[in-house]
Order: sequence, then structure tokens, then C-alpha cells
Amino acid sequence: MARVVLAMSGGVDSSVAAYLLLRAGHEVIGVFMRNGEHVATSCNVGTQHGPVLPITNPPSAHKQGCCSAEDAADARRVADRLDIPFYALNLESDFSRIIDYFVSEYLSGRTPNPCVVCNHQIKFGKLFAYADSIGAEYVATGHYARLEHTDEDTPALCRGVDPQKDQSYVLFGIHRSLLKRMLLPVGGYHKSDIRALAAELGLAVAEKPDSQEICFIPDGDHSRFVRSRAGSCNTSGEFVTVDGRVVGRHDGIERFTVGQRRGLGIALGEPYFVVRIEPDTRRVVLGTKADLARTELTAAQCNWLVAPSHTPFECQVQIRYRARPLPAVVTVLPQDRMHVAFAEPCYGVAPGQAAVCYQGDRVLGGGWIE
Repeated sequence: MARVVLAMSGGVDSSVAAYLLLRAGHEVIGVFMRNGEHVATSCNVGTQHGPVLPITNPPSAHKQGCCSAEDAADARRVADRLDIPFYALNLESDFSRIIDYFVSEYLSGRTPNPCVVCNHQIKFGKLFAYADSIGAEYVATGHYARLEHTDEDTPALCRGVDPQKDQSYVLFGIHRSLLKRMLLPVGGYHKSDIRALAAELGLAVAEKPDSQEICFIPDGDHSRFVRSRAGSCNTSGEFVTVDGRVVGRHDGIERFTVGQRRGLGIALGEPYFVVRIEPDTRRVVLGTKADLARTELTAAQCNWLVAPSHTPFECQVQIRYRARPLPAVVTVLPQDRMHVAFAEPCYGVAPGQAAVCYQGDRVLGGGWIE
């Protein structure tokens, strides 16, 4: 029997993951990660370096995130139901750095992906440190992805069996050496099966809606959040077409991402898309879908879950969480960079997003689009 630290968000996936781990014979310790939301509770929650105490029942204040007070209460109730210990880690300073990154990327004309950063810095970063401190062999989450054992030294990270819920894309940044200490119990199930099992177990979260928004922006208004953090920084500017024609003004570059068509607030008689964002001039460049097409990209800060190839190799590359992976030839470059040449035009290549390489269902690695 192995000791496992399980990240519990209060949702149905991590709740059923706890049961599946118990059923497999593991000793499960549930952990909820606080992102700094201040609520009135009757206990003091410690950090990974200090005392870590069981949390009490916080007040109900539900939001569509994964770190709210009600989410913590839901996770605690599931832990009580399954009779496993449950603790909270105060990771406010770590989440604060992710928030700073999020705001900085938007103000730089890039499109951040805080969930990917959170996964490899916190969920599979700080949680491993906590696991080590209590002698736990594994760290587990409720992500829809799979770990397949191969002849290699480390398991292969693969897509979850439910194509509508696959989350392997957001896990590409995990250090390869940690794969052998990860458990992903729900990756071999479809979401409907997980909900059915939760109902069978009598878990109150069986029908709880999935988190749809970034945990620190529960209302989904990214631009409002960035503006609230940007202070007096002026991010307004001009809309221009790809040929340099000024066609209007916007109130902030943080409202846009490459590939965006809706919500531009400007009518040009035919569909126009955001083709480029220029932070220095604060211009948002618009064009047709043809103008949006790209046949190559470069990415930096690459992380490989397989031994990096010394020669160009064929694979499929996915540029957004829900994007269709496209066939491409990838060349690994010095200084943790890579070049991707697509076999067909790719639309919506946004600097700041992750480009993740797959071989079939297996994640090979990826990097951040430059």
C-alpha cells in the first residue's frame, strides 16, 4: 500500500479519484490548495513549511472556479465521507506569482495560460514537496489523462480516453522525472462514468458543474481583472488592418487574443479576426481568416517528456487546449527552443500559448509560442 497525496478541488473528478485510489489499496491524503481567497474560518491554515491543519467548514460562497470557499467545503465533505485525512495548503504567494504572470502577459500582447503554469509549478511542484515532507510516494490529481507504462524508464503521458475531457495538453510542462511518481486515476474513464460512480457512492458533488473559468477570475472577465491590476497603465489604442488602415479604436489590448473574431466592437462588413497585437504601439491588427494562417512557429522554454530528438521529426502539434492537433515537422533548437513547420495552414497561433507535441495519444513535450 502506497501513501498518495491527492489534490482535491471539491469537484467530482478529484472526489472520485480519491475513491478509486482507496479501492486500489492506497493510503490517501487529500489536500486542498488555497489561492489566497480570504475567508473567515475557525482555524489557521499553514504552509508546506509550517503546520498544516485540517480546515473547518468555510462559509458558502460558490463560484465557477476550483479554489473557492465552497469548493474547499465540498472537498472536506467528500474526505469525511470517504474517511480520509484532509488538509489545506496556503499557497497564496505562489498563486500571486501566477497572477502577476497572467497580467504581465496580457499587457505584453500575449495570451497567457495560467492553468498550465499552475500545473507544473504548483500542482506537480509544491505538492511533490509536500508529499516528500510526509513520506508520500505518489501525487495524484483528477486530470483526464493517462500514464502508460512502457519499456522506457518513465511512463508515457497520454490523452484521457474521453476525447471531450482530455486534459493532457495542460500537463506538458511537468518534469519528466516526476512521471513515475504521478497517478491519474480518472484518465481511463469517460466523464459520464465518473458522475455515475459519484452518484452511486452518494457524493454530493456528483452533479456539481465543472469549473469553466480561471480560479482567480470567477466571473470570467479577464480584461476587467487585468485592468484592476494594471493601475494607471494606458493600454488603449487603434484598430488597424493588415495593410495599415486605421479603422477604429479600442480601450485595451488585454481584451484581445490572436484569432479572436467576436467581441471586437467594430463592424467592417465582413468577418475580421485579430491577426497580431502590438504592445509597443498598442495597436490591434485585424485581417481576414486568410491573413490569420500560419505555416510555422517557434516556441521557447520547451519541456520534453521523451528524450529530445537530434533530428527533425514528424508529430502532431496542438496550439490551444481545445484546438485540433495538426501534422507538423518539429526541429529541436538550442536553448530549449523548437521550430514547428505545419503540413497545412494553422489558424490562431497566439504568442504566450503552449504548443504541445503528440505522437498519437502520447505527449512528447512542448513549449511556449514566441
